[in-house]
Amino acid sequence: MICLGTPPLKPEILISDHLGWHTQTPKLTKILAFPAKKNRPLSLNITAAAEKTRNFKGKNKEMEVADRRALAIKRVKEEAAACEDCLRDFSLFTTNVRGDSTTLFTQSWTPVSVKVRGVIVLLHGLNEHSGRYGDFAKQLNANGFKVIGIDWIGHGGSDGLHAYVQSLDDAVLDVKLFMEKVLAESTGLPCFCFGHSTGAAVILKAVLDPVIETHITGVVVTSPAIGIKPAHPVFPVLAPIFSLLLPKYQLSAANKKGVVVCRDPEALLVKYSDPLVYTGFVRVRTGYEILRITSYLKRNLSRLRVPFLVLHGAADTVTDPEGSHKLYEEASSTDKSIKLYPGLVHDLLFEPEREEVTQDIIEWLNNRMQR
Repeated sequence: MICLGTPPLKPEILISDHLGWHTQTPKLTKILAFPAKKNRPLSLNITAAAEKTRNFKGKNKEMEVADRRALAIKRVKEEAAACEDCLRDFSLFTTNVRGDSTTLFTQSWTPVSVKVRGVIVLLHGLNEHSGRYGDFAKQLNANGFKVIGIDWIGHGGSDGLHAYVQSLDDAVLDVKLFMEKVLAESTGLPCFCFGHSTGAAVILKAVLDPVIETHITGVVVTSPAIGIKPAHPVFPVLAPIFSLLLPKYQLSAANKKGVVVCRDPEALLVKYSDPLVYTGFVRVRTGYEILRITSYLKRNLSRLRVPFLVLHGAADTVTDPEGSHKLYEEASSTDKSIKLYPGLVHDLLFEPEREEVTQDIIEWLNNRMQR
């Protein structure tokens, strides 16, 4: 248990170690946290979340690919039947960057009541999936942007052991190939990219490619994994060895206990009761790959030339806000913007202030459309 530090809380107000839901059904009966605009604590019963976890009988951590894909497809179809303001669809994208065929799950949100004037390729963060960004996508739809999300390897409805990434370089290649496909199908439309956390790191490395760079109008990244702090100081030293000997092993030292990724209790409930969200410890190889891509980006930020907006919560303890400062200061882009939100933590689009964050993104996108 840890005390939620922002905004100030009374000593007895605690938030649960939600990242500790990795080994068993949650034992807590309540999460207590401060709502954004009230002066009293908000109590949220999580019995439903515990029941959902029981129903999956432990498969939440490592759902089989077929089960994950079936669930992802089912959700898109259900939303397609209920959504009046957007057209929901999914597709399976196949790449061969690993030497064999790999199928990745993609899904789209297309506005039906306004003209499509731009397209956005969306990449989620570690352990989650593109379907979590439906509300955000619909707000982008309302402003004339078609959104296409892709679940990267080992996530959501895509191939691979749940949350296992053999190489983030392969994920970068996947995204570049997918971008090429989107660009070919969206001729004449400005193309933007959005990425969160590790997904932001993948996007940033992808747009360093001169071929991709020339076709991208702009990039928006939230909480990019440029600076991270491993939970145990020895992990960066031993990770290369462990990643070779025990690549799929789950190392508890790589997962900070009690890290707060969001200050909205209901959003946390939805996230950690979602079977498509991986709730286990970070796998050694995956953790090593994150360290490797962050190191690469730090050495190559000056090569970034695309217009970009970087957003970060100043209280984020998952990825370091200083990494975003470094990105802003060192990138060669002539059109670059940064905004840090005091008190906000990692999952910006699920924070109580999500509307402010979303509007900042939409305003930035609209301004680039007018140039």
